[in-house]
Formats: sequence, structure tokens, C-alpha cells
Amino acid sequence: MPPWARLRPQTTPMAETTSGTSRFGACPITDGGTPVERWTEWDHGLAPLNLHDCPGMTVIAPHPDDETLGLGATMATLCNAGVDVQVVSVSDGGAAYPGLTDSARAELEDVRRAELRRSLHVLGASDPIPLSMPDGELSQHEQWLTSRIVQLLSVFPAGRWCAATWRGDGHPDHEVVGRAAAAAAARTEAVLIEYPVWMWHWATPGDPAVPWNRARRVELTDDALNVKAIAAESFSSQTRPTPDREAVLPPAVLQRLLAIGEVVFV
Repeated sequence: MPPWARLRPQTTPMAETTSGTSRFGACPITDGGTPVERWTEWDHGLAPLNLHDCPGMTVIAPHPDDETLGLGATMATLCNAGVDVQVVSVSDGGAAYPGLTDSARAELEDVRRAELRRSLHVLGASDPIPLSMPDGELSQHEQWLTSRIVQLLSVFPAGRWCAATWRGDGHPDHEVVGRAAAAAAARTEAVLIEYPVWMWHWATPGDPAVPWNRARRVELTDDALNVKAIAAESFSSQTRPTPDREAVLPPAVLQRLLAIGEVVFV
């Protein structure tokens, strides 16, 4: 079973955090996740997010590819408009495949760093700021991560947007990054927006576990969505199977992430 298939929220949401989102543990996604057609046919009625209000954005990604899969078209739109977009890669993604030797893990991290740089160049963004924190162990370093994000945001005027994975996304690393970014944004007067990644696989339209009242849909052009799809091709270490292991992002999972557009929680 590939890593993505082990992610699903608990049946009953836990108590909500102060931000109003729910946190979930990890347990299996059944039947490959929510069919993409359920999302694309959903008459969601979500209010649009006004990107013209964004003076600049720092995107916090737990692993290389989260920023592209969750917010790539938005990033491309902002970059094309001349808005500064800075990407912070919290981990180098070395734990994408279990059981790797230290040398194999280091090799995978090198590959994923290079994939991320290629993706960001396609999107129009500059090279990322790597934090090289331990993939899969971010919960042990949440306080340090919060302080580091505060440092990165403090060099900008108040009001800069800070985009991070949603605190209820279902992946422990994603939730840690979301909590750390929320705390850092509060300390620096940055504007927090949260982008889901794994939510699209375990949730369903109108799911009560999702704070739809805070959801905003980003209005994106076909060109921006096409740029995102091209950028996503950079992550071949995650999308292509090998003789001894399945892809982390099988075709159905990748299709879902590319077909649904982009939604954030504000």
C-alpha cells in the first residue's frame, strides 16, 4: 500500500482548534479516495479569493510537491503579475518511501530538492528556502518551526500572506506545518491562508468535517492551471512507479489534484 493510501480522517472529528479546523489522525483511505467527478460536478457556491489583495506571499510546504499540488496555479498567477512569492520547503521528503538506507534516503532528498527547483522555475518563482527538517517527524519540532517561520515573515511588512497546508488535512506533517504557520502569522500580523492537499482524497463535497464557511475558491485561468500541470511533471520520484515500489502519487491521485482547481481556507 503506497503512503497516500494510509491517510484518512477519523470517523468522528476531534475537538476543533482555536482556528475552527479539525485535526485528524491517519487511517486507510478506502477505494482510492473520493472520485474526481464528485468534486468537479459539485455546485459549491464558494466565494472567490481576491488575489489582487495579495502584496506578497510566503508558501510553507511540508514536503517538496505540496506547494505545487495544493497552490501551484495560484503561485503561477501571482508570479505572472509580478507579486513576490517565496517558498519554504520544511523537509526534503526523504521519508516518502519507508525502509530506505541512510544513503538511499539522502539520494532521494537530493532528487526531491532538484524536482522542487524545477517546478518553481516553471511556476515563475525563485528557488525555495530549505529548512531540511526530518520528514515524518515534524511534530517533534513544532516550536522550532514556528520560530523559524516567524523569522522568515518578520523581514516583510505586516499584511504579507502566509500560505500553509491546512491544519485539518489528515497528514501529521501537514497539520504541524499548518499550526506552526498559524502561530507565526499571528505573531507577525501576516495574513494566514491554508491550502488542503489530502483533504481532496478523504473528504466529500459538503463534508461537515471541513470548514466550508472559511473556504474560498481561487479564480484561475486555463493558462495558470496548465502551468501547474506542467510543473507537477517535475516530481517524477513521486509519480512514477519503480520495479520494487508503487508511486506515492498514482495517476488517479494526481488527476484529482490537478482537476479540482484550488481552494483555500481564510
